[in-house]
Amino acid sequence: MFHLSKRKKKFLIFDLCLVILLIGLDQASKMIATSKLKDRPAVSLIHGILELNYLENKGAAFGVLQDQKFFLVLIAVLILFMICYILLIVPDEKKYNPIHILLALLSAGAIGNMIDRLINGYVVDFIYFVIINFPIFNVADIYVTVSCAVLVLLFLFYYNEHDLAFISITRQDRFREMK
Repeated sequence: MFHLSKRKKKFLIFDLCLVILLIGLDQASKMIATSKLKDRPAVSLIHGILELNYLENKGAAFGVLQDQKFFLVLIAVLILFMICYILLIVPDEKKYNPIHILLALLSAGAIGNMIDRLINGYVVDFIYFVIINFPIFNVADIYVTVSCAVLVLLFLFYYNEHDLAFISITRQDRFREMK
């Protein structure tokens, strides 16, 4: 077993609370969408631009991998394990706070859609940009998309190679540091 600093424990508790809050918001939005939109015509929020339109998506993003529930849940679980590992090894410095927040956001999105797949066999989507005919999506999808985009930007323009060296430290060195 390894030792977690007080600061690291605070970060992880914050991450967990944020994930739970975000999952709650996602699931609440899907419950409302189901109760107000299912079997009803689309609701226009901004005519010709944005509408709420209920869809049961049995696939992944953009409807790919239809009816591949086991595979999609497995991928989500593997991603969540990787995120947990990264959250454990990321340094306790303030400059890494964005990584904590973005990985919590990504986790909440993965868990939110995984809950739907496990309970319903499909993901509830309901946000539709009519103007660009973009595929219908949900709040969890927003979490995943925004967190991934911002992580890429951070890795390209904010963090340098030295800042990310913690990722390539050997397992032996990591356990030595944690003792």
